[in-house]
Amino acid sequence: MPHHVLIVGAGQSGLAAAYAALEQGLRPVLLEASDRAAGSWPRYYDSLTLFSPARYSALPGLPFDGDPERYPHRDEVVAYLTRYAAVLTERGAELRTGARVLSVRRGPDEKGFLVRLTDGQELTAPALIAASGSFDRPHRPALPGLDAFTGPVLHAADYRSPASLPGEHVIVVGAGNSAVQIAHELAAERRVTLVSRAPIRFVEQRPLGRDLHFWFRVTGFDRLPLARADAPPAAPVLDDGRYRRALREGHYTRRPMFARLDGDQAVWPDGVSERVDAVLLATGYRPNLPYLADLGAPTADGHPRRRRGLSLTHPGLGALTADGQPRQRHGLSLTHPGLGYLGLEWQRTPSSNTLRGVGADARRVVAALARHLRARA
Repeated sequence: MPHHVLIVGAGQSGLAAAYAALEQGLRPVLLEASDRAAGSWPRYYDSLTLFSPARYSALPGLPFDGDPERYPHRDEVVAYLTRYAAVLTERGAELRTGARVLSVRRGPDEKGFLVRLTDGQELTAPALIAASGSFDRPHRPALPGLDAFTGPVLHAADYRSPASLPGEHVIVVGAGNSAVQIAHELAAERRVTLVSRAPIRFVEQRPLGRDLHFWFRVTGFDRLPLARADAPPAAPVLDDGRYRRALREGHYTRRPMFARLDGDQAVWPDGVSERVDAVLLATGYRPNLPYLADLGAPTADGHPRRRRGLSLTHPGLGALTADGQPRQRHGLSLTHPGLGYLGLEWQRTPSSNTLRGVGADARRVVAALARHLRARA
């Protein structure tokens, strides 16, 4: 008998999906490419701390230990996710580590899904959730002269500490939380120029003495059903005052995007050049879903029917667009019944790809898939 639901990835999104599946009486199987269930968290930079307190950063059903008002460190999050996975397996979820998904195709008789792993194993299931995140697909924008720059170019995905970058002058490209946090850390040992196309938008982290996420919860901002088109051009930087103060005092500087890189020189819009030893790109990520590339349109015999909660507006197309974006709405495939997504940026709300928000998305996606399975049965 096939598994009720296969979940690709056992990071925060996959674990939230497994919890929701158990709530629905389904049997989740988590397929994790690495050797443990913590997603990309073990590979983030060493000094990373959450921008939301522990109280607002937990997945459903299991709060963080300790002071709920503290801001957990990266290693605390790794330990928390490992503990969360252990609780799920005790409740009946199956976790397979070292299980990297190679491809997903339509299942036998065009029903469900056939999942092939890199070790040759094949699994079938009537429902599948792609929760593999985006960390393995860092976005590297085509900046003028970047490919010919003679110094090292590092993405934030590969950054661990200031020792990761040589030289005296480092350019950090980006305007989000990670860009500012890394620039601030590097500034203790390097000359740092933070460049971005628009000025940094700082937001007070604790207005009126309460963390911003308290106000998100009170006002319902985190639950607003905003699509990507409604999202702001860049997320604001949450600041308790240290980042703005360091910028104001000249510990690091912020400049508009350079006109180009030329050898080891950055040429600024006013024509002035200066030497740069390294470039760090804190430019985000894109959905990492190559295993769905072969999940094309169903055949005529297996043409999908409309199911409650699964509105198929593109039934004759593959699961992904030409540039690898999923055809989905609020985490439900627009092309293939039984296929869901979790952890996409601005998937349904501003917090969709965060620890604090993915649980709510998981419940909605899994509930829709459960309705589909019941109708299919």
